[in-house]
Amino acid sequence: MGCCSARCMLILLCCLQLITALERQVFDFLGYQWAPIMINFFHIIVVILGLFGVIQYRSRYVIMYLLWTLLWVGWNVFVSCLYLDLGGLSKDSDILSLGVSSHRSWWKDNGPGCQSDGLPSAGWQNQKNPELTTVLSCWLEYQYIEILHCIVQLLVSLPGFVYACYVVSTFSDEEDSFNFIGEFHHPSKPSQLLF
Repeated sequence: MGCCSARCMLILLCCLQLITALERQVFDFLGYQWAPIMINFFHIIVVILGLFGVIQYRSRYVIMYLLWTLLWVGWNVFVSCLYLDLGGLSKDSDILSLGVSSHRSWWKDNGPGCQSDGLPSAGWQNQKNPELTTVLSCWLEYQYIEILHCIVQLLVSLPGFVYACYVVSTFSDEEDSFNFIGEFHHPSKPSQLLF
């Protein structure tokens, strides 16, 4: 096995997915966005299982990773459409917070270069409601930061899907040619078991 084999590339892509998913999970926790928190949690678990499957030559775990990757791509496309207000979706809806809280993306108030307007009076200073602060200007608006997160996930997931397909086909070829007793099966010669 070379260092640039499909298996090694899939291990690298899974590690990149873990790093980017953990980063995304942190900022979703800061923004109290419960739907992305749950989806990211499942994604982290499935990527770990897929990584285990690649390392241990377990094709079922890699197939589970493949199926989850299709759902993950769909989720990231949905989130991108939500933040771009496409398809009747609105970034101002409470879909991502599951209607539990009025919190929005953490990046809305804390994005790069954001300057927030002070609260109207000193009596409001002790309030913890994020709706009371208004952001005047940001270097990059929050919805574009969220879309960049989705694009990074897609750029790592799509090659991961392709490599996982190849790795599964390689694993199944190896499973077909080995009979687990210590000899290789030749199609022209019937296998004989020694008792």
